[in-house]
Amino acid sequence: QVQLVESGGGLAQAGGSLRLSCAASGRFFSNYSISWFRHVPGKEREFVGSINWIGTTYYAHFVKGRFTISRDSAKNTVYLQMNNLIPDDTAVYFCARFGGQSWTVVEFTVATHYDTWGQGTQVIVSS
Repeated sequence: QVQLVESGGGLAQAGGSLRLSCAASGRFFSNYSISWFRHVPGKEREFVGSINWIGTTYYAHFVKGRFTISRDSAKNTVYLQMNNLIPDDTAVYFCARFGGQSWTVVEFTVATHYDTWGQGTQVIVSS
């Protein structure tokens, strides 16, 4: 059974950077596609970006080159490097394991296609 644990959240100033980590337990981590979502109270969970089993990445439009997802299979960890943070990036960030049929935009951008979620890590960006 896979478990995901996020870390690295905290307080940052606008224009600053944070790196979130998503550590996975369990076997065959390198076979999984992992995505990051974020949630603000009162809004729907929002897709941030995804990385598949061979390292291909895809990002939501609002990322605009500011965020980078990477993975270290030896450490069973996926990272979300966030640069040029803005106050609108304030949210709880979650990583999740993709459980859909195929890693396509219409599937991996939808939260219901994920079968395992971490507990989330809070990011607050001050202006």
